[in-house]
Amino acid sequence: MKRIDMEFDLVVIGGGTGGPMAAVKAKEKNPKLKVLLIDKAHVKRSGAISMGMDGLNNAVIPGHATPEQYVKEITIANDGIVDQAAVMAYAANSFDMIQELDRWGVKFEKDETGDYAVRKVHHLGSYVLPMPEGHHMKKILYRQLKRARVEITNRVVVTRLLTGANGEVTGVMGFDCRTADFYVIRCKAAVITTGAAGRIGLPASGYLMGTYENPTNSGDGHAMAYHAGAALANLECFQINPLIKDYNGPACAYVTGPFGGYTANARGERFIECDYWSGQMMLEFHRELQSGNGPVFLKLDHLAEETISEIEHILHSNERPSRGRFHDKRGNDYRKQMIEMHISEIGFCSGHSASGIWTNARGETSVPGLYAAGDCASVPHNYMLGAFVYGRICGHNAAEYCGAVADRAIDEGAVAAEQARVSAPLQRSEGPTPFQIEYKTRRLVNDYLQPPKITRKYEIGLRRFDEVREDAQAMLATNPHELMRAMEAMSIIDCAEMAARSSMFRAESRWGLYHYCVDHPERDDANWFCHTLLSKGADGSMTMAKKAVEPYIVPIDDEERDAYQRLRVERKAEAA
Repeated sequence: MKRIDMEFDLVVIGGGTGGPMAAVKAKEKNPKLKVLLIDKAHVKRSGAISMGMDGLNNAVIPGHATPEQYVKEITIANDGIVDQAAVMAYAANSFDMIQELDRWGVKFEKDETGDYAVRKVHHLGSYVLPMPEGHHMKKILYRQLKRARVEITNRVVVTRLLTGANGEVTGVMGFDCRTADFYVIRCKAAVITTGAAGRIGLPASGYLMGTYENPTNSGDGHAMAYHAGAALANLECFQINPLIKDYNGPACAYVTGPFGGYTANARGERFIECDYWSGQMMLEFHRELQSGNGPVFLKLDHLAEETISEIEHILHSNERPSRGRFHDKRGNDYRKQMIEMHISEIGFCSGHSASGIWTNARGETSVPGLYAAGDCASVPHNYMLGAFVYGRICGHNAAEYCGAVADRAIDEGAVAAEQARVSAPLQRSEGPTPFQIEYKTRRLVNDYLQPPKITRKYEIGLRRFDEVREDAQAMLATNPHELMRAMEAMSIIDCAEMAARSSMFRAESRWGLYHYCVDHPERDDANWFCHTLLSKGADGSMTMAKKAVEPYIVPIDDEERDAYQRLRVERKAEAA
C-alpha cells in the first residue's frame, strides 16, 4: 500500500446529495478555504440520487405550509422524540433552498400561475413538490462543484477519522478502491454525508445489493463517526418501508396518493387513511399482512388512463428507471390489477425515520470539528431537501470553524494502526470472503433483529455477531475492490451491533413497527420520553445513555399528539 498524504481545511465525505451542497457552500462562505469532496464512487453518479429523484417530499413553501406547521407535523409523526430546533432549522431554510435549486436549473412542477404545484400526502399538511425532470439533479450539482472550484477525489473509501488530544477532528484516512493506495488527509474539519445505512438487513430476494436504499450506502459514515467518539441517536428507530414485492424500490403509494392511488388489502379495501411513511403506518401494514387480509397492494386500477400515464412517467423515468422494465417482465399493468407490496429490510435512515449520527441545529456532532448532514444524521424525516438544507448549514458552519482554528497535527500511531487494519485482508492467501461475511451478518440481522423485537432473540443475535466479527478478522480480499467490500462488511457488523444494543436499551414500544417490542408492548412516556445516545466507551465497547427531549418551540396539543396512532380506516359493521 503506497501512502498518499494530502492537506485541506475541510474534507466532505460523500458525494451524493448533502456532500456537494456542503462543499459548494463552504467555498462560497470562504473562497480561500481548501475544500475536498471525497467519494468511494464517482461524484458525477454517486449517492441515493444517482439516477435523480421524482420530487421533494417535505417542501415548506409559503402559501401551502409554514415552518411551524411542518415542525408540528414531524413532531407528531415521530411520537414526540425530536429536537424541534433542528427540525425548525430545516423548515425555515426550506423555501430558500428550493428557490436556489430552481435558479440552478432544477425543474419543479408549477401550476398555470407559475406557483409551485404542491400536493398533499402527509397526515396534516401539504409538502410534496414533484420534479418532472429530476433525473438531471447530479449533472446540476456537478456543475456547481466545478464553478465553486471544489477539489474532488473519486474512488477513495474513507474508513476512519483522525482525532486530536481533545477529541477534535485532525484528519481523514482511506484507500483507493482500484489501486489500494492509502490516503492520509490532514484537515481542520470534516462533514459526513454518507447517506443511510441501507445494507444492514437482507432483502427478501436474498440479493446483497437488492436493497431498498442505495446499496453503496453500507453504514460507513455511522461506523466512522462511532469510532471517532461521536454519539449516535435513536438507532432503535429502524427504517422499514413499503416496497414493491421483489423489487428494490418504494411502492410509491406516497407518490401516487395525490393522484388517487392508495394502499389496499387483498379485497381492494383501503385500510389506512394516510400513506405518508411513519412507523405507525408500517405497523398497520404489518397487521394487515398478518390478519388474513393480505397480501397488501398498491391500487391504481380505478384511475383514469391519463392519470395512470402521468404516474408511469413519474415513477418510471426518475430515481429508478428499472421499475417499468420490472413490471413489464412481471406482466404488471397498473390499469388491470393491483401491484403486490411487501415490507423492506431494516436500516438506519433519518430521511425516513429518526436514527443517525447525533447533530444539533448547526449540523454539529458531539466531536469538535465534525459535522453531518442528510440520511446519516439524526434530524428526522429529512429526505433529499433536508440533505441539501443541512448540507448548506454544515458547509457554512464548518467554514467558520476552519477559519477559527489552527492547523492540526496528526497521530502517526493511529495512522499506522489503521493502515495495518485496512491492508490485512490483502496480505492473506486464504480466509472467508467479504461476501460470505456480509451475507452471514445480514442473514442474522433478519433472523434476530427484524421487528417485532424480542429480547431473547436480540441476546442471541449479539452473541452471533461476536462470532462473525471474529471470523471477519481472517477475511480475505484478492484485489482493492474486494478490499472495499471487506471494509463495508466491517461497517455492517458495527451497525448490526448498534441496532441490537440500542433496541435492547429502550424498554418500551415506540414509532409503530420501527421499535415494536413484544416484551414491552406499550409506549412508556414516563420513563422513555427521551432520545437514546450510543457511543464508544473508554473500554472500546458500546455504551448507552438517555438524552432529554429539548423544550418544544412549537407547542403540541394533547389532541394532536396521537394523530398518527389514528391512521386505520374504521369499518362499520354491516347490518344483519
